Amino acid sequence: MSYKKKEEYCDDVTESMKESYRNIISQAGEDPDREGLQKTPERIAKAMQYLTQGYKMDAKAILESAKFHEAYSEMVIVKDIELYSMCEHHMLPFFGKAHIAYIPNGYITGLSKIARVVDCYARRLQVQERMTHQILDVIQETLNPLGVAVVIEANHLCMMMRGVQKQNSITTTSAFSGQFQVNATRSEFLRLISANLH
Repeated sequence: MSYKKKEEYCDDVTESMKESYRNIISQAGEDPDREGLQKTPERIAKAMQYLTQGYKMDAKAILESAKFHEAYSEMVIVKDIELYSMCEHHMLPFFGKAHIAYIPNGYITGLSKIARVVDCYARRLQVQERMTHQILDVIQETLNPLGVAVVIEANHLCMMMRGVQKQNSITTTSAFSGQFQVNATRSEFLRLISANLH
């Protein structure tokens, strides 16, 4: 499966998860039978399937579905790609933006496919560090460009709602391959994603 925007649910999974969430609500001290909570276990079960749909996506297939021969060999940047993911340590959301660039080496891909690759890896139980490298690796392997750059900036609710409760901290991760490991090229990319060119 590549990418589907339509929400789809497995009935068996929904029923199993619904019972688990009903138990969690009860063990948290609430009454799962009260009016406001009667349908909550089913809603959470469906939401969780949506938020983890990346396990059913194939990032390589997404890129290859719009892979074209092209002589263009300058930097291609897609920046400010919104992402929403779930921290695998506490299953609380983290959200932010991804900035991605590659330098074609005979092939380009549809610009929307870059954003869909982000969704493919974000819609899983994740850590930001791993996701950054997964995005870089699949672009490098599928398009074989001269280089790939990925920068992700995100707010983590596991730091904001619990634990240290730091409301204004932003986590930034980066990964570079090929020509982006050269300081001048990397600096140009970082300058361009920081610039307001609109």
